Amino acid sequence: MARIVTKFGGTSLATPQRIREVAARLLAYQNEGNQVVAVVSAMGKSTDELLKLAHDVNENPPARELDQLLATGEQVSMSILAMALDARGAHAVSMTGRQAGIVTTTVHNKAKISEINAERINKELEAGGIVIVAGFQGVTREGDITTLGRGGSDTTAVALAAGIDADICEIYSDVDGIYTADPRVVPRARKLDAISYEEMLELAAAGSGVLTMRAVEFARNYGVVIHSRSTFNNKPGTLVKEASEMEQAIVSGIAYDNSEAKVTLRDVPDDVGIAAEVFGTIADANINIDMIVQNISENGTTDISFTAPMGELPRLQPVLEAAVVKFGARKFVVDESVAKVSIVGAGMKSNPGIAAKMFRVLADNGVNIGMISTSAIRVSVVIDGDKTETALQTLHTAFGLDSEEVFEETQLSGEELAAKKAKGR
Repeated sequence: MARIVTKFGGTSLATPQRIREVAARLLAYQNEGNQVVAVVSAMGKSTDELLKLAHDVNENPPARELDQLLATGEQVSMSILAMALDARGAHAVSMTGRQAGIVTTTVHNKAKISEINAERINKELEAGGIVIVAGFQGVTREGDITTLGRGGSDTTAVALAAGIDADICEIYSDVDGIYTADPRVVPRARKLDAISYEEMLELAAAGSGVLTMRAVEFARNYGVVIHSRSTFNNKPGTLVKEASEMEQAIVSGIAYDNSEAKVTLRDVPDDVGIAAEVFGTIADANINIDMIVQNISENGTTDISFTAPMGELPRLQPVLEAAVVKFGARKFVVDESVAKVSIVGAGMKSNPGIAAKMFRVLADNGVNIGMISTSAIRVSVVIDGDKTETALQTLHTAFGLDSEEVFEETQLSGEELAAKKAKGR
C-alpha cells in the first residue's frame, strides 16, 4: 500500500466529463490498495473570471477580500469532485485549506505555508476515504483565509505530501511531463524520464511553466518525489528527484521567458555605493529583479541594466522616476520586446565550453545577446523577443536534444476522444 498525493489543474477539471475521469482515476488508485489525497485547482478559467469580477467593482481590491473571493474557486472544484466520487460509490471527503490543516503566513495573495496539521487528513485516510483538498489556499493562525500566489496548488500538493509522508506526489496537467523545451515552440522537444531538483529549479526560474519554483524547492527540501504527468493519458511522465539517482546530461533542457522587461538607468554617477542604493530602493518596494549588468564607467557615469517582471512595471516606474532624481541619472529606459533564453544541465559543471558553444550558435543564426547571466548549471541570455523561436530551435538541435518524433498536442480526455470519434462516424 502506498500513500499518493495527486494534484489536478484547472484544465484537468474544466468540464463535468473531465471531472468524472479524474474521479475514475482516483478510485482506481484506491482500488489498488493505495491511500489517496487529491489537491485541486479552480475549474477552467474560473480564477480569471473571479479576478475580473473583483476588478470590475474595485480597481484596487483589498488583498484580504481578494483572498476570500479567490479561495472559492478551488472550493467549487473540491466539492464537485467529491460528488463525482460519491456517484461511483466511493467515500470522499472534501476539505478547504483550513480543514486540511494548512497554516500560512499572514501575507495575503502570496502567503507561504508554515505548517501542516495533517491529523484530520490522516484520520480520513485510515477510515478508507479519498480526501479532496482545495489547493492554493490556507489559513493564518488568526483565522484569515490566504492564497499562495501563482502555482499555489502545486505547492499545496507537495507540502501535503511532505506533511503526510506520502510515497509520491503526482502533479497532473495538460502535458505528458517535463520536456527538453516547450514542445509548442520546439516540435522535436523530447520528454525526460527524470530530472534533478536543481535542474528543475533552474528551468522553472528560467520560464518553464510545467512546475513552479516554490513547489520544486519544497520538494527538494523535504525529499518529496514529484511525478509530472498528463491527465489525458496513462503514460509515465517525468520524475523530479535527487540528482544522485540518475546520470547527468550536459544540457537537460532549454527554457524561455518573455514576461520580463529590460530596464536601464542611463548615466548613473559611478560612485561607491550607488548600485547598493539603487537596488536597495527597488527592494524596499518589494519588487523582484533578475539579471543585472553594469557597464564600464565612462566620464564618471555608467549605465545599470536589469530585468524585471512586466507585471511589476506599474509599481516600478515611480520608483525609477524617484531614483533618477535622487541619484542624478539622466533617464531610465524600459524595453518590453525582449526574451530570456536559458540552457540548463548539471553536466555543465564538468564540461567546459558550453557557454561559448551557446553564444556561437546564436551568433551564427543572427541572434544578438543583450545580457548574460550564469550559475553552475545554467546559462541565460537576453535577446530580441522576435528571435526567441530561432534561438530555441537552433540551440535545441545544437545540443543534441531533438527527438525523432514531432510533438502533437492534445487536451482531450478519454471520454472526450470517444465522443469525438463517435461524432465523426
